[in-house]
Amino acid sequence: MEGLDATHLRTLAAVVGEGSFEGAARLLHVTQSAVSQRIRALEAAVGQVLVRRSRPCRATPAGEPLLRLAGQLVLLEREALAEARGPLSGTPGFRSGVGTGTRVAVVANADSLATWFVPALARLPADLAVRFDVRQDDQDHTADLLRDGTVMAGVTAQRTPVQGCRVRRLGALRYRALAAPAPAGRWFPDGITEEALAAAPVIVFDRRDRVQHRFIRAVAGRDLDPPVHYVPSVPAFSEAIRLGLGWGLVPEQLARADVAAGRCVDLAPDRFVDVPLYWQHWRLDSPVLAALTEAVRAAAADALR
Repeated sequence: MEGLDATHLRTLAAVVGEGSFEGAARLLHVTQSAVSQRIRALEAAVGQVLVRRSRPCRATPAGEPLLRLAGQLVLLEREALAEARGPLSGTPGFRSGVGTGTRVAVVANADSLATWFVPALARLPADLAVRFDVRQDDQDHTADLLRDGTVMAGVTAQRTPVQGCRVRRLGALRYRALAAPAPAGRWFPDGITEEALAAAPVIVFDRRDRVQHRFIRAVAGRDLDPPVHYVPSVPAFSEAIRLGLGWGLVPEQLARADVAAGRCVDLAPDRFVDVPLYWQHWRLDSPVLAALTEAVRAAAADALR
């Protein structure tokens, strides 16, 4: 097999990144027919189907390593070009405009996005001029996006590095069990008992969220099946607790204000759930990834346990 065509690899990354052939065509300023021809040519060269023609388009297992390769080539190519062209900036080790035009796809869980992760992105040196493509997924599943090449870095609960990635421990995000004062008195008149936990309605972010069930198991010593409300939005999740729809576990950075204002009570001040978080990123010698990693580690050191 001859070497892979870089244009075809970029097209593969565009199709998966945009989620469709139409989106890739807009991004690359070519026709949809040209995108289709490039993907067919790449699949013919590899001898495998590389893209699932679904909505959104996803890489097949055969396409995942090529998707990672495409993203790495784009990043390194832009950094090398900017370094060759640009004068040294005031930031040691960087050149002005190294990240100009570079879209960096990252993933984090919803609670990290709502608390400490966005401030981490804002810590990057301004002269890198990175454009972020931030994805959201449960911390137990964010590694899947690293594995399939959709993102180049992410916050994850997985301590084992994904193939081709480096992993660094960030700390733990601590969760507190909150409820509105009046419902808390009705649901937990004798405190956090097994009987009360089995009967009281609980707010859960989505069907991948297991934090509440971890808390229940830790307190009751076994799994229970309480009534569940699914509320897949961090602001709406907290609002549902404040309005008495149910109780739930809230990151302590967000819980403090509600408890201090009397809108919520901490159901078990001596009990909490710590979710260890890790930072995984492609194993590349990249100024952008190095700067991003440093910014994420600094923000996590300020915010996490």
